[in-house]
Amino acid sequence: MSAEELRPVIHVVAGAVTDGAGRVLIAQRPKGTHLAGGWEFPGGKLEPGEDRRAGLARELREELGIAIGDPRPLIRLRHAYPEREVLLDVWVVRHYSGVPRGLEAQALRWCTQNELETVQLLPADGPIVRALRLPERLVVASSANYVVNGSATVVQEQGPRLRGTICSDLIDARAAAPAADFLVLRDAATPVEIASFCAQVCIPVFARSSREISLEQVWALGATGTHDLEL
Repeated sequence: MSAEELRPVIHVVAGAVTDGAGRVLIAQRPKGTHLAGGWEFPGGKLEPGEDRRAGLARELREELGIAIGDPRPLIRLRHAYPEREVLLDVWVVRHYSGVPRGLEAQALRWCTQNELETVQLLPADGPIVRALRLPERLVVASSANYVVNGSATVVQEQGPRLRGTICSDLIDARAAAPAADFLVLRDAATPVEIASFCAQVCIPVFARSSREISLEQVWALGATGTHDLEL
């Protein structure tokens, strides 16, 4: 068995806590901790058998003293450090009560989207910063931050925009995922179908808008948001 196979995988839940001005909160790792001095999105290890949203709520309560509601799934990614591998499970937190405070002696900083691009974040956090530019609802197929392509074979987008791909099923999704930054479900789907789809892909997923299911319910199923695109 290789060293990579023996390396433990730590499941970490993290929150991109945002304020009314759209700024995002980051925390500095205290002295004496792994990667001390680096900046990160607040969160911590998921306990064995713990629900992801429950773990996120617990971590942000313990670290920041806030109580969260309706977090929005954003992205899951793996990052290998020399001594460990981290599965980073990131959520956008817009709805919360309380004023964030560094309860574990960590420094806190509010950053604009542009400032996040220049902060010395931990190595695993780069894709998170890009994904934060995705809206909750896709209402146009192209913007300054992203472009949606019309097939499961991703057309290579030149430049910094996030690349989205339209998918009809999981076969499409698996074909597109290596090159896509996010996925857009072509057809309406049931809650069970949305949950199953989101459980099997790690990049953001946008479900078709429906009168039968609210945006908050879509988040609870694991999707990043909804879309009203003519596909």
